[in-house]
Amino acid sequence: MASAPRRSLGANTLIVMAGTLGSRLSGIVRQQIINVFDTALTDAFTVAVRVPNLLRELLAEGALVNSFIPVYKTLDDTERRRLAQVFSGVMIAVNLLLMALGILAAPWVVDLLTSTNSNVDRDLAVYMTRLVMPFLMLISLSSVAMGLLNADEHFRESSFAPVAFNVASIVALLLLPDTATWLAFGWLIGGVAQLVVQLPALRRFGLLPAPALGRHPALGRVLRQMAPFTLTAGARQILNVYVTRLLTNAGQFPAGTQTGYANAEALFTMANGLFVVSPVLALFPRFSERAAEKDWPAFRALTVQAIRTTTFFAAIMSALLLALAPYAVSLFNLERDFAPTKFEAGAGILSGWALALVPWAIVTVLLRTFYARERTREAVIVSAIGFVLEVVLYRLLVPSLGFMGFGISTTISGLLMAGALTFMYRRALGFPGREVAGHLLRVVPLAAASGLAAWAVSLVLPDPGFILPGLLGLAVAGGVGMGVYLTGALALRLPEVAGVMRRLKR
Repeated sequence: MASAPRRSLGANTLIVMAGTLGSRLSGIVRQQIINVFDTALTDAFTVAVRVPNLLRELLAEGALVNSFIPVYKTLDDTERRRLAQVFSGVMIAVNLLLMALGILAAPWVVDLLTSTNSNVDRDLAVYMTRLVMPFLMLISLSSVAMGLLNADEHFRESSFAPVAFNVASIVALLLLPDTATWLAFGWLIGGVAQLVVQLPALRRFGLLPAPALGRHPALGRVLRQMAPFTLTAGARQILNVYVTRLLTNAGQFPAGTQTGYANAEALFTMANGLFVVSPVLALFPRFSERAAEKDWPAFRALTVQAIRTTTFFAAIMSALLLALAPYAVSLFNLERDFAPTKFEAGAGILSGWALALVPWAIVTVLLRTFYARERTREAVIVSAIGFVLEVVLYRLLVPSLGFMGFGISTTISGLLMAGALTFMYRRALGFPGREVAGHLLRVVPLAAASGLAAWAVSLVLPDPGFILPGLLGLAVAGGVGMGVYLTGALALRLPEVAGVMRRLKR
């Protein structure tokens, strides 16, 4: 099997972050175009794509990568190839079955997702759900490809594959008629592109599997690692179903709220994906190596590095999104005659979610340390309890706090999960609490001051709403806030900012 010299952790992290940045920015462009469509169409589409997304975390992305890589790293080249063949065959068979069930059960699934007093067109949502169900197969195969490439630290093609998804979808949205049929097919075209762009790299590195149904001794280990994700995925989907039903309740929220939620979600996932998930994804193969070698001092040092890096970026993004949420959501309004319900919902939800970035950065890192040690059960139990708690908090806080209740609920859940995971980590390996606490006590107050500076500047800028004032607010007020943060970080001699400056000079 061909292999290239291994890049440094810094190079891998930058590659993943660059791919994530391209993916999120192109995703915002895609969402901007979708927002031009009729509100009834975009609300129904948002409900429809949630159906395959209910299963993608279990069969793709998180569950696959976090379960497959630690087992894959323990095998020799021959056994890795055999495992990839068998595993991909099983994934195809399972996805075909679920895809057929999803198409047949679409009316019942849409009824489950939407309120009885719905502000979404049910028939349109059912029709689009059936059209987008094959996306589950496409994203699952794409995630198999990503897992194979990432396990050998080939991050470039897998990191930029979501960019191909967005670009293909954007082209389809621009060229095809603005109807329900073509909006759904544009999503599928993007899924095909995301898979296809990774195939040449798999072939080049000798990793392209020939799917086959069969047995492999390590397959059971992978499936056992994936099994606890059923608990997590089930709890997360309870949360997703509850949120969708809540947002589609015409008695509480007007039409357009579902699309506003999707706009806020796109911005939040951009910040979280770029500054939290990307560094952790790049570090995960090294975590798996250290765990396989049982080099626990190096494992703890890597944990500190991951938490410091992610929270350094997450803190300032949290502060800026909280201060400038209306300006950020304005990016989706390409027309001056924008729907106020979409804008108000997006800004309110995003400002609350901004508070959750730092605690969820810690949760994201710590979860990967459990997955790398093949201690999946403990991690997913904490995750499942956290998601159930979040549902309870939504029920308690959203009626009284409105859109901010979503973010505050997520923040409280993240803080409690981070505390539980820290306790379990310390009991097993000895948590480097002093180093982490000292870092947070510096970056969080500094980020808060930077956010206040950005907010103060925004008071003298044009009101947000349309895209042009939104861009101005982000550039000017956001630039001031970022300048304050980097200046303060230099004054405090934080090693993270020194690393950023070195990279920028290259």
